[in-house]
Amino acid sequence: MVAYYLDSSGLAKRYARETGTVWVTGITDPQAGNELFISLITGAEVVAAIARWQRTGLVSTADATQVIHAFRWHCQFQYTVVAVTRDMVDRAMELAEHHALRGYDSVQLATALTLQGERAGLGLSPLIFVSADKDLNMAATQEGLAVGNPNDHAHPNDLSTP
Repeated sequence: MVAYYLDSSGLAKRYARETGTVWVTGITDPQAGNELFISLITGAEVVAAIARWQRTGLVSTADATQVIHAFRWHCQFQYTVVAVTRDMVDRAMELAEHHALRGYDSVQLATALTLQGERAGLGLSPLIFVSADKDLNMAATQEGLAVGNPNDHAHPNDLSTP
C-alpha cells in the first residue's frame, strides 16, 4: 500500500480527461489499495474547477453535476480529508514566502508536510505528493517530499482538453 497526498491540480485529473488521467485513475482506484489524502480546501478547489469547465463549455451541465456528485462521494468514502489548522496556515505563510507559492498551494504543501511528519512519527511509510504544478512540485521536493507529477505519466488513453 502506498500513501498519496493529492493536491487539487493532481486530483482534478481523475475527473477530466487530460494528460495524467490514466495514472491518477490508477492510483485512486480502490482496487489499488492505496491510502489517499487530501486537504479540506481541495473540495472547494476541485468543485470550482469543475464548475469552471461547465461554465466554459468543456463539459455539459449534466456531466458537471455528475462529476461533482462523484467527487463528493469520493471525499466521503475514498479520501482521508485532512483538516487545515492554524499551525498549518502559519507554516503555509512561511512556505509561501520562502518558495513564492500561491496561497492555496502553500496550504496544500503545509498540509502534506504536516501529515508527512505525523506519519514519520508513527513509523509509517512516507507520502508521495501528487501535483501537476511544477512550481509546487519543486517546492515540495526542496522540502523533502517525494513527488509524482501526473503530467509525467502520459498514456495513449489520455485525451487532451484545451
